[in-house]
Amino acid sequence: MKAAELFVQCLQQEGIQFIFGIPGEENLDLMDALLESPIQFITVRHEQGAAFMADVYGRLTGKAGVCLATLGPGATNLVTGVADANMDRAPVVAIAGQAATTRLHKESHQALDLVNLFRPISKYSIQVLDPNTIPEIVRKAFKVAQTEKPGCSFIDFPENIAEMMVDKQPLKVQQHSIPAPPIEKIKQAAQIIADAEFPIVMAGNGVIRANACAMLVDFAEKLNIPVATTFMAKGAIPFSHELALGAVGLQAHDYVSCGFDRADVIICVGFDIVEYHPHLWHSDKDRKIIHIDASPAEVDEHYILEVGVVGDIGLSLKGIAAESRFHKSRVAHTLRETIVQELNAGANDLDFPVKPQKILWDLREVLQPEDILLSDVGAHKMWIARMYKTERPNTCIISNGFAAMGIAVPGAIAAKLVHPQRTVVAVTGDAGFLMNSQEIETAMRIGTPIIILIWNDAAYGLIQWKQMKHFGRESNIRFTNPDFVQYAHSFGAKGYRVERSEDLIPILRQAIADQTVVIIDCPVDYRENLKLTQKLGELVCPI
Repeated sequence: MKAAELFVQCLQQEGIQFIFGIPGEENLDLMDALLESPIQFITVRHEQGAAFMADVYGRLTGKAGVCLATLGPGATNLVTGVADANMDRAPVVAIAGQAATTRLHKESHQALDLVNLFRPISKYSIQVLDPNTIPEIVRKAFKVAQTEKPGCSFIDFPENIAEMMVDKQPLKVQQHSIPAPPIEKIKQAAQIIADAEFPIVMAGNGVIRANACAMLVDFAEKLNIPVATTFMAKGAIPFSHELALGAVGLQAHDYVSCGFDRADVIICVGFDIVEYHPHLWHSDKDRKIIHIDASPAEVDEHYILEVGVVGDIGLSLKGIAAESRFHKSRVAHTLRETIVQELNAGANDLDFPVKPQKILWDLREVLQPEDILLSDVGAHKMWIARMYKTERPNTCIISNGFAAMGIAVPGAIAAKLVHPQRTVVAVTGDAGFLMNSQEIETAMRIGTPIIILIWNDAAYGLIQWKQMKHFGRESNIRFTNPDFVQYAHSFGAKGYRVERSEDLIPILRQAIADQTVVIIDCPVDYRENLKLTQKLGELVCPI
């Protein structure tokens, strides 16, 4: 068989359902081989969209999402999505066609050293130089991408190698397992927690990746310890739970930060340091840190451990809970009451343009607990992280490692492919929306009904927020927008414009009923950004 056919068989062996990408000259043989495969190729409109789709697919499933490009500019268009997946710990295998190896030694049309280009933004970057190595390369790429902490593998596949004949078979897929934590470390952590006056948990996305959310809730309940989550771990404990303190990660002193100020022991569970740098929550370096994760802790002067419990996260939590004691403090409940009151404050606000607090309240009113909100990057991301009440893991998807604008629309398409029975809403700013809005055509063509809620302020709102905070004036952040309703219609999608605050809930419900791609243009009052900054600057802790 051809090497390209073997390559596709190896992908099938890995259980791949979808490949997101664009066909090109240098992946002709691979594209032809896919015609004989059950793998569905999702033709996108830009390679960045393909990479973001693979990124979100990997994050939601734990299995590597696959994206494909041709050489040169096709491959470089993958870079942002690949870097996002790698830093957000989403398993992805990116594949690019390449010029024939007979012309790689010299200056040649569209040829780049892709292996070295992708090496800094991936866990594994390799070129296929011999068709006989394909089974090993593909198996290793998936194994590396999916092994904790997950990330991206990149495979460069030259066109002349793809058309060579080969007599090989795919390798058996073997699942790795994470070892149990050492008993002595469990006992040490349990004693530190038992001796603590006010311990607090910071749960990261590693808890969700480990399918350990139920164990986290059980741990918190047995020991009566409050839990804050990072942005990417929203839903690891239901916000409705009496021990949930919401998300931590704003670079400002929020109510949840009061819990960290008061804590004498901080229990970091599945915490990825890339999300929330320790100098922001442990500047004095005077608290005891317990690290519970499948991987050893990163080296950081503000993250020096009292004990590291490395191994299966669920087993670690279960073991520590069995060895430690119940804490009688009611301090966490006082703090939670304050946080809940804050999040409920905007429920009845009918001012227009719509305030961020009201938009998120209305979204939560309309969406079911298992429905998925996928946030783009911008000022709205900060409001979502702070105020969207998330009840289930992986139902509020935020990019917070690499934090790349443009992820929401293509990411929502992938989310709908993974969970076709759930409502999927992409919440995006007007700037982030237009970075990958071409993928609306993809969504319409493949039949993935998603809702795109645009927070419209005709500006780079987050940058304006920062500029006003630091300098008291803005610089070059304004732009104009198309008519988003007409833009939706041009794709055959539906479009609605919010004219009054009280219209948002009916429009959202209609969008769900429409069962097609729907764009909602919602003017947002970002004057609330600076009001929040001022409020947090004057915040007095309730505990």
